[in-house]
Amino acid sequence: MAQGLKAERLVDYALGLKYASIPGQTAREAKKRLIDAFACMLGAFKEPPARIAREAAPQVAAGLRATILGSAEQTTLEAAAFANGTLIRALDFNDTYLSKEPAHPSDNIAACLAAAETAGRSGEDFLTAMIAAYEIQCRLCDSTSLRAKGWDHVAYGAFSSTAAASMLLGLSREEAINAVNIAATISPALRQSRAGELSMWKGCAFANTSKDALFSALLAKGGMTGPSPVFEGEFGFERVVSGPIGLSANFGGEQNEGFKIDETYIKFYPAEYHSQSAIGAAIDLRAEIEDALIEVDTVVVKTFKAAYEIIGKGAERWRPKTRETADHSLPFLVAAAILDGNVSLSTFSERMEDEDLIGFTQRVKVEVDPDMDRMYPAAIPNRVEVTLKSGKLITGEMIYPKGHPMNPMTDREVEEKFRALSEWALTGKKADEILARIWELEKLSDMKELTRLFII
Repeated sequence: MAQGLKAERLVDYALGLKYASIPGQTAREAKKRLIDAFACMLGAFKEPPARIAREAAPQVAAGLRATILGSAEQTTLEAAAFANGTLIRALDFNDTYLSKEPAHPSDNIAACLAAAETAGRSGEDFLTAMIAAYEIQCRLCDSTSLRAKGWDHVAYGAFSSTAAASMLLGLSREEAINAVNIAATISPALRQSRAGELSMWKGCAFANTSKDALFSALLAKGGMTGPSPVFEGEFGFERVVSGPIGLSANFGGEQNEGFKIDETYIKFYPAEYHSQSAIGAAIDLRAEIEDALIEVDTVVVKTFKAAYEIIGKGAERWRPKTRETADHSLPFLVAAAILDGNVSLSTFSERMEDEDLIGFTQRVKVEVDPDMDRMYPAAIPNRVEVTLKSGKLITGEMIYPKGHPMNPMTDREVEEKFRALSEWALTGKKADEILARIWELEKLSDMKELTRLFII
């Protein structure tokens, strides 16, 4: 059966990547993002989507199986990937990559964890697959926008998560190509997940892709063939979903090319990434206002087109009814930052229905600024202009939010995020042990040694 050249290219890259070719600093960045992902998972453990995903997972005692974070019980690979993927994404606090298509590359970690645990893979194997997944998804995001065509970014995850799962489950080249072809054929998801009033499914969409990635890999390993060529075929991905995809001449580690994981962003606030600099700017200027409810007349957020389209338009952004809408609402987030001096998980659990906050949100306007638009996506610029009732204008501006590669979070800050989100479940001593294991993950002979530490 003829295979598509692009599917072959992705598989050859993934199967050919070796831990020895990954620079030490890149491996450390991968560990930081793994700590960040575990922080998000533990922080989201009690959220409704996470509970629903856990309850939907069957208990299994034989065959291929993996664990859901926080539990000692075993379930299928697919169910573990779905539940853990929902945990990673539910708080909208995990990492981001912005290009022609935005993405959250740590979404791939759920598939990697399930496959690595099942196959008894080492820490080196896991990190290599994780870095390959980041590389593939981000390179695809660089190639063309899915959002502009009505498709969700998780469609690219079918390629990245399936390639990583194939690496960890020991698929041959032919099997891995078939796995990618199967997953990619069933992967396209509607962008409606992130439009209008947002639902719990926003945090589950990639988790579903992870589930399908593992199932596709298992089918291919058992001999199932997949439709090909999946990119270039008559009704292939390029013709129906993405349009022409031009892959980079070199991926990370090839011909001294840098790795994309180094260019991803860790979130400082639990909100959609385009809002991070607006939140930071609003918090900075708040020091000049004694009582915002009384003093502020209007607030104008000058932003770039992508931020306006994703989180700055639609009546629901001014009166969010769900947590998922609130953390994707630029006016609500800026209003909270000005009134409270912070945006945290309590913003959504305690403040969403506050009459003062909702009323203040109505004073916020969002406008596209051409100068801001020209900076994106290399920078994530936002300017917050507050006009007081006295007529005084106060302006705050941020170009690179905390967590951006140009303004990175330190190792200690990422550890503090982990401790803050996990303190309800882990003692300080247990958190220390987990962090120490992750920082030296390449020395781990079996990833089960790490996942067992998360039994709550």
